[in-house]
Amino acid sequence: MSPTIRSSALATALIAVMSLSAPASAVDDSSFNYETTKDLLAVCAAGMDAQAQVAAAFGCRAFIEATVQYHDAISDRKKLKRLICYPKGATIAGARDVFLAWGQKNADNTKQMNELPVVGLVRSLAQAYPCR
Repeated sequence: MSPTIRSSALATALIAVMSLSAPASAVDDSSFNYETTKDLLAVCAAGMDAQAQVAAAFGCRAFIEATVQYHDAISDRKKLKRLICYPKGATIAGARDVFLAWGQKNADNTKQMNELPVVGLVRSLAQAYPCR
């Protein structure tokens, strides 16, 4: 790795760590509940650009990525039926958008909003990217 790239990477990492240690205004420890779909929607809707929302953005992204990786690993290795058939080039940011749109559309569905967040997330992605 060249010194310029290494310095740039170090500076980026330092900025990310500093922004995570900054006091959050709208998001604090009590905001990071992952007990229900509604909880995950609150974390994911916390704004991607506001510096105080960096932790929420990473929390949302990590939850989505872990869910998709688990789905892929289980369905591929165990020859189980896939629930999500996303197109080539699909992104985690796109999955977040799908989940937020689904959540807004289904906000009044108390049963779905009180399900485990992984169920709501998979439900939204399966609806957007159905398997034929």
